[in-house]
Amino acid sequence: MEKYDLCVIGGGPAGYAAAMRAIDFEKKVILIEKSKLGGAGIYNGALSSKTMWELSTRFRKVQEDLGKNGERKLDISFDDVKASIEEAVFDRKFQLTCHLRIIHAETNLITYEKGVASFVTDKEIKVTKENGKEEIIYAENIIIASGSHPRKLPDVEVDEKIIMTSDGIMNLDDFPKSMVVVGAGVIGCEFATMFANFGKTKVYLIDRAKRILPFEDEDISALISKNMEKEGVVIHRKTNLKRIEIKNGMVEYEIENEDGKTEVIIVEKALLSVGRVPNIKPLNIENAGVKMSKRGVHIGDVDTRTNIPNIYAVGDVSGRMPLVNVGEREARHAVVMMFADFPVKPINYENVSTIMFLNPVVASVGANEKMLREKNIPYRIAKVDYSTIARAISMGKPEGFFKLIVSDDSEMKVLGMRAVGTHASAAIQTIALLMYMKKGIDELAHMIHPHPSIVEGVQEAARMLLGKSIYKSAVFKDKLKCYKWRDGVSTPLNIIDDDKRIKYEDIASHYSKGHED
Repeated sequence: MEKYDLCVIGGGPAGYAAAMRAIDFEKKVILIEKSKLGGAGIYNGALSSKTMWELSTRFRKVQEDLGKNGERKLDISFDDVKASIEEAVFDRKFQLTCHLRIIHAETNLITYEKGVASFVTDKEIKVTKENGKEEIIYAENIIIASGSHPRKLPDVEVDEKIIMTSDGIMNLDDFPKSMVVVGAGVIGCEFATMFANFGKTKVYLIDRAKRILPFEDEDISALISKNMEKEGVVIHRKTNLKRIEIKNGMVEYEIENEDGKTEVIIVEKALLSVGRVPNIKPLNIENAGVKMSKRGVHIGDVDTRTNIPNIYAVGDVSGRMPLVNVGEREARHAVVMMFADFPVKPINYENVSTIMFLNPVVASVGANEKMLREKNIPYRIAKVDYSTIARAISMGKPEGFFKLIVSDDSEMKVLGMRAVGTHASAAIQTIALLMYMKKGIDELAHMIHPHPSIVEGVQEAARMLLGKSIYKSAVFKDKLKCYKWRDGVSTPLNIIDDDKRIKYEDIASHYSKGHED
């Protein structure tokens, strides 16, 4: 029986990161992947969908530029889309594979095994290979990074050709003339945006809540839904899906609206986007004594560690946050906890940055207003519209805004930010760092940012909260907002009095003194 220091189950982003971090500690590792190295993160997840989004966004922009006289002068086939996605997937797959082979050749520390892994005991793993042969290996430590798969609806036939999940997008032969997307969360809204961008598909979006992206603030939801509907997307709000089925090669779905009336609509394709389910079943996890939670593998008091001390769970399988960046961070953290000879700080989940590839892009970190109000946590907020930022004006992309949220006290520690618009993903990282360092906004306000740049809007938001902004929110009331929220009441922080003088009320005194700027 071959023995290893670490067995990693799953070769997706989290599993691959875990294996490579273990190499840093010069540990003997086996990485087991049942099908494709890189996992869903490459083949039908983030890389493939974002490649499609980039292409659709560029196509829409060119169409808008060429079609100002009502003429469409550009065309694209779905074969072209698939070719771009396949090229991106190949490039990433090639990188991972070559890197793995070179590391194996140079260190002889890592073994890659293709097959299905299942627990025999808490330290023994059976590997069932494609040819049916079985092998049992022994590992002192095990990381479960087996990922997840799209959730399906009960009593709905999913053939991945007519009724699909995200796994079936590449099975399309052409752009469908019509499509219904079931689920108005991030993935559902992203695919609705992509297909609408290409302008070849009539998109319907079924939303059980009263608005799309119900976990985000209303201003974000309103902007995204407005742009979707501008591109022809029909949003069924507060709608109950009564049935969806394949009839005569088409999709027939019946919805019940808020008023109780039902409606039957026929489309070419359907895309189910109702969440993901951890890949647990093939693991025979009960043989190792690992406990389960309602969302995935149970994580105990120590982050990433299960109830069995030598077994860890990371990424989607833990049911915590199904994001590539979180999975990779958890995987690396788990390896360090296993092998480091120094104290390891817990993972900070409060400053996790996310991106929603919509129209426009939405980037987020930390809390939003909705979260804080639900917990009755007082806060202060500055909102800066992109139309007041020089770089956004020069780019001809004035749609969007920054929302910077801080604690309602003298420290004004950063609680979160939402960036909506061009370059949003790049602008979020400074705020994530401030949150990680548990800092306030004074440092941000006094930095010299590059000009012209989108991130100047973040600095101006900080200045608004400090009472030092260039543009005053009382003047541009439709573009700039600065207020505090406490006990259910919103109060403006910046007002103009009867003499038209600017007052900055409720700004901490130790921030308003001692700085010339």
